[in-house]
Amino acid sequence: MSEPVVYDRAPAELDLEPGEYWWCACGRSMTQPFCDGSHEGTEFEPVPFVIEEKSTVWLCNCKHSKDKPFCDGSHNDLPDDIF
Repeated sequence: MSEPVVYDRAPAELDLEPGEYWWCACGRSMTQPFCDGSHEGTEFEPVPFVIEEKSTVWLCNCKHSKDKPFCDGSHNDLPDDIF
């Protein structure tokens, strides 16, 4: 299994309206942290998630969270040379 592209160490802090969203798991999207279809031809698939009410969320940008799409602090355990 290949590794995703690390977009950023810091999570994306976003105020999201209710709705369905697609989080980029491959790290290649030009609309980070959301999917733009750049995963085509890779083994990665976007992660769908639903926001029920307007919320502030922290979405993972390092692509290594165990709680995808949300940041779980995994970026703190990655080596500095990956960024």
